[in-house]
Amino acid sequence: MRLTTKGRFAVTAMIDLASRQATGPVTLAGIAERQHISLSYLEQLFGKLRRYKLVSSVRGPGGGYRLARDMKDITVADIIVAVDEPLDATQCGGKQNCHDQHVCMTHDLWTNLNKRMYEYLASVTLAALVRREVKPEEDVSIIVDVRRRAMVALREAAVSA
Repeated sequence: MRLTTKGRFAVTAMIDLASRQATGPVTLAGIAERQHISLSYLEQLFGKLRRYKLVSSVRGPGGGYRLARDMKDITVADIIVAVDEPLDATQCGGKQNCHDQHVCMTHDLWTNLNKRMYEYLASVTLAALVRREVKPEEDVSIIVDVRRRAMVALREAAVSA
């Protein structure tokens, strides 16, 4: 399960908007250029963000977009939900019919992961991202190191076999 470009682009565009709106409305063309995101794709995303009242549009010359709420009151989870990004690690979409219309053996595991992901994303505000307060946890690299060591061990076993 991965966060798609839709979710990544929406969060990136919202950070760009939040960090630049102090000088006035921010144009989607400007965000598109700075972030290397298609303007038409941004228009689709911002339509959804506007429907969820995360952004508001300003029409006319000098128009563009502003945050509809204070950036400390907008979470990454709000953004992800607004653009219809699925945050679901289950195979069944939470319907509990993953294995021949029954709950599979790992359903609760993936359901709990969904809950933890949402809790984390709901704890991170747009303001924290703009101020670059979100840092990797110290032990995150351990996952990468364990995976790397496992691959090296597999290769060495294949060579010696």
